[in-house]
Amino acid sequence: MDADSILGAIFNFDNYGELLVLVQNSIWAGAILGLLGGLVGTFVMKRDLAFAVHGISELSFAGAAFALLVGADVVFGSLVGSVAAALLLGLMGVRARDKNSIIGVIMPFGLGLGILFLSLYQGRAANKFGLLTGQIVSVDTVQLQALAGTAVVVMLVLLAIWRPLNFASVDPELAEARGVPVRSLGIVFMIVLGVSVALSIQVVGALLVLALLITPAAAALRVTSSPVAAVVLSVVFAVTATVGGILLALGGRIPISPYVTTLSFLIYVVCRTIGSVREARGLNGRVLTASRQP
Repeated sequence: MDADSILGAIFNFDNYGELLVLVQNSIWAGAILGLLGGLVGTFVMKRDLAFAVHGISELSFAGAAFALLVGADVVFGSLVGSVAAALLLGLMGVRARDKNSIIGVIMPFGLGLGILFLSLYQGRAANKFGLLTGQIVSVDTVQLQALAGTAVVVMLVLLAIWRPLNFASVDPELAEARGVPVRSLGIVFMIVLGVSVALSIQVVGALLVLALLITPAAAALRVTSSPVAAVVLSVVFAVTATVGGILLALGGRIPISPYVTTLSFLIYVVCRTIGSVREARGLNGRVLTASRQP
């Protein structure tokens, strides 16, 4: 395949207007998932749960693959797998070292189960591929309403525990000393994270879910230390990457996930560069010592 063929597979905007009309529900779904991912991602970063997201996604993938195998709803299977993994991590992984070791055990187990179920599935290969790389190109009104309803419930739960969760995320020892139910909040948040992972897999697949739940929040934290600004920027970055990825994917023949992940990565690179420049100039409250100055 030559360079022109590769570019044609990635970017081809023939009949773009006609295609755009057909995927309006997908665009709205992407915006909802971007909003959810941006909100949840800020707490993922504060609580150092980036590795946990990947572990949960593997069991979510296994649940979705099993649902595909038995003819059940794939989204429901993904939710069951995610919530099961989130509860396991929330109940067993108290210390960071324990949590990481448990995740290290869950990841290959979930991935192995998912591959087993997909190998037994005799249906369309596109369905198998979509679980790994995402496929949000045919969202109907019923699916969109279900997605929006689930996202609203998750965001309402997150809003209800926002203040104590933020306190427990920043300083868990002090929060526990002041009577904040740190362990219970952790379990609730892990369930919220599990549902968010399951929903995000619809866009970028099990292998690339970090692009929605980690990268936007990490980018936001590179350019601001304000908790409010970090949340706002994280949401803006996640929605931009998701919706932008969908719009770009309409003009190509490859899955949506490379577009979303590439946009998310570029946003992070830009924010990291800006943050480094601000740090070097002392604009973020930190002044360079003499030894670090050029």
